Amino acid sequence: MLYSTLFLADLEREAASTRRVLERVPEGRDDWKPHEKSMPLGYLATLVATILGWTDMMVNQDQLDMAPKDAPKFRPKELKTNKELLAALDESVAKARKALENTTDEHLLTPWKFVVSGKVVSENPRHIMIRDAVFSHLAHHRGQLTVYLRLNGAAVPAIFGPSADEGRFD
Repeated sequence: MLYSTLFLADLEREAASTRRVLERVPEGRDDWKPHEKSMPLGYLATLVATILGWTDMMVNQDQLDMAPKDAPKFRPKELKTNKELLAALDESVAKARKALENTTDEHLLTPWKFVVSGKVVSENPRHIMIRDAVFSHLAHHRGQLTVYLRLNGAAVPAIFGPSADEGRFD
């Protein structure tokens, strides 16, 4: 099986689960966080909405420097509404889908670097970076977002199985 075929199937499944979570993000609570060291709800929701789009960068660029020495630090656009979050998700999925449809296994075996202030933090073949820094990273932050939903009184959707709010098997 081609990496791109596998990743395209993962993309569709993860997009559907992510959509169900983003639909429930409470609006007007962007600055809320469960602990002083936690990221704010709005930032976390934006991150979850856009992570799948990183696939495009990992296929079509050789590296990302999150904090280039001579340029401003990366800051994602603030998304304030569910409509904006879902539109960002759709855009991210479309970019990822196009990148995966137009790449090869040979290319996905070439290295990709994650850099911070000129220092290489991680370097692996693209297919590993996509698996780790996109799909696994998304699962982590989407799970984190479901905890934020629960703490804000929003229903938590079923993702990998039933949730306490949807389809329990008691």
